[in-house]
Amino acid sequence: MITGRYGKNITIELHEAVATVSLCRPEKLNAINEDLLRNLKSALDVCATEGAIRAIVLTGEGKTFCAGQDLADRDPRQIAFPLDLEAIQKEFYHPIIKSMTDMPKPVIVAVNGIAAGAGAGIALSGDIVLAAKSARLIFSFVKVGLAVDAGIGWHLVKMLGPARARALLLTGADIPAEEAERLGLLFKCVDDGVLINEAHDIAKKLATGPSTAIAAIKRSVAAAASGFDFNHYLLEEAANQGKAGASPDYAEGVLAFLEKRPPKFGA
Repeated sequence: MITGRYGKNITIELHEAVATVSLCRPEKLNAINEDLLRNLKSALDVCATEGAIRAIVLTGEGKTFCAGQDLADRDPRQIAFPLDLEAIQKEFYHPIIKSMTDMPKPVIVAVNGIAAGAGAGIALSGDIVLAAKSARLIFSFVKVGLAVDAGIGWHLVKMLGPARARALLLTGADIPAEEAERLGLLFKCVDDGVLINEAHDIAKKLATGPSTAIAAIKRSVAAAASGFDFNHYLLEEAANQGKAGASPDYAEGVLAFLEKRPPKFGA
């Protein structure tokens, strides 16, 4: 199965080699529970391995991207505390973040409305992040007595530096989409009515692109962001360029340039 529902709360729609993966708990503002994370991981695994899929758009059903962890599932009046959140992160959250960042295919995130807590972490794990003008990134962990999870600390430090990252997390900041774009937390802020079309337009363009080169670019950028020293980075960059140069897409790209025509990658 490619298209359809993955459990009750995730869907995949495939059109022109673009898979649209949607979080589908609109009645709960697409809040996260363990079932949603399991199903999202299954959907991402399909996207990674299915040859018919060449780009992914991740979004939320309804008016919200993701309100973060469903705290109704964490009611201390109903369940025993303390919870082993370290184990929960390793078992459920980390596989999602790593699936997105390690995905050889481009992941475009369309943030429609609130992306709070771990929902913001999932959003910032995309390769290209778009947001509706009504959207907000909310780093609310400290307001419920938590530190940080879903990779957010890493992303914020890499994007903004430690001073700003620390301030945003310590104050539980609520950042409108236009401010998030100005800070460099996302690629582009667009009108609400065109968000999903804009995301699909980018995804379609990438879906017709050179897949080996796209995967290599992702690896090179990740290597630079991870803190490799420059010499180590240059070795990684050269290895990734070698893989791209050995692919049929490179020969096609050069030939298309010389013949003054659009390339036909992946044909």
